[in-house]
Amino acid sequence: MTETRGILAYGAHVPYRRLDRAAISDVMGSGGGRGWRAVASFDQDTTTMGVEAARQALAGVSSDLAPDALWFSTVAPAYVDKTNATTVHAALRLDAAVPALDLGGAVRSAVGALRAALTGSGRTLVVAADLRVGLPTSADESAGGDAAAAILTGSSADGPLLAEYLGGASATAEFLDRWRTPGDATSRTWEERFGEQAYGPLVDQAWTAALADTGLTADDIDSAIVTGLHGRAVKRLGGRLGVAVADDLAGTVGNSGAAHPALLLADTLDTADAGQVVALVVLADGVEVLILRTTDALAAGRPSRSVAAQVEHRADVTYPTYLAWRGLLEVQPPNRPAPNRPSASASLRRSDWKHGFVGSRDTTTGITHLPPSRVGIGGGAVDDMEPAPMADTEGTIATFTVDRLAYSPSPPIVFAVVDFDGGGRMPVELTDVDPAEVAVGGRVAMTFRRLHTADGIHNYFWKARPVRG
Repeated sequence: MTETRGILAYGAHVPYRRLDRAAISDVMGSGGGRGWRAVASFDQDTTTMGVEAARQALAGVSSDLAPDALWFSTVAPAYVDKTNATTVHAALRLDAAVPALDLGGAVRSAVGALRAALTGSGRTLVVAADLRVGLPTSADESAGGDAAAAILTGSSADGPLLAEYLGGASATAEFLDRWRTPGDATSRTWEERFGEQAYGPLVDQAWTAALADTGLTADDIDSAIVTGLHGRAVKRLGGRLGVAVADDLAGTVGNSGAAHPALLLADTLDTADAGQVVALVVLADGVEVLILRTTDALAAGRPSRSVAAQVEHRADVTYPTYLAWRGLLEVQPPNRPAPNRPSASASLRRSDWKHGFVGSRDTTTGITHLPPSRVGIGGGAVDDMEPAPMADTEGTIATFTVDRLAYSPSPPIVFAVVDFDGGGRMPVELTDVDPAEVAVGGRVAMTFRRLHTADGIHNYFWKARPVRG
């Protein structure tokens, strides 16, 4: 029996914060527009967003379906030279034998990684994340958005596929549409009509070739996801495919660049019926077309938090705060010493705790220790512990404090003592929260964030966010 390749699991992450585009013109007198764009918080970057999307994808996936490889793609990496995928790997607690690689540098790299995973072998977790920045009042600023998505690919021999990969095609050409030189925070574009003219024949070529490759006609396609950073080309060329085009989330999330193809695919899978044929068409330095068909397993394999649910639960951020978070507006720093850089050797020794949030549990008393300890507090036994993974465990706020003096890029800091379900208590910093809404008894879940950056080193750890929805 021939094995079919496709999607085994998927997940997405849309940040809790949003920027009302109207706020841009309110402050600047120009720019902005209608709707909202998703905004990564001050303690998020593409790595932390990638971790959250991957956690959504792998939640509930059995150990038999653990990835054989992890590929991380972004055009806004937290590090260069250093591999960012290894941090995602550590947060997911993947086996050391699983390679973790960065496939980045261009927006097209993300969909290219997905194509390679779908046409390759083994189980590959493809994670894409992007943090879009534009100059104040620019179209990129208002139209952009921050998000991440993750897709676990494999074959029907691995387990039930949520969507089967039917085939696709690619068309490539060298032309100057959008570019950004190393070190620049924002990108530049050529005149819009030029890009539309360049993409036109490439869309026709790739679309025709993809239909031929799958033996389908346009009438067989239930919906098409058409995306790319050239908004004019996407809208006009997508309309001539002859199929229904899915919502691009422009009014609620914005265009999340490298992450957007997988994000829109996740949004489509969240509501698709079994047997639907979906075409993913991506315009980025050429055109990629991937065609998939959903299966009966999709209904039971969807992640617990849909894209729509994440879009619905939001809180607006002011425009000046957004500019400060992106480093486009310098504000008075806290009147406290900045934190020291984290120790590389200490981080390596405690990686299970720092990146994986793994405590220890006394095998005699059952007491959970956070952080992990060699000595049990309930009887004094030494080295009688077993690992206690806590990243997926929710908790209840026992008490909290709002600290307006401690160092933070976005004060105040809200600390809470959290009692975790099944045992374990520790003080945790809260994120994505309004201090006025924190209450004793509130429920929280853990999320991977960046505590601070010092000497160019990002200090990643876990915070707690309110459980919503």
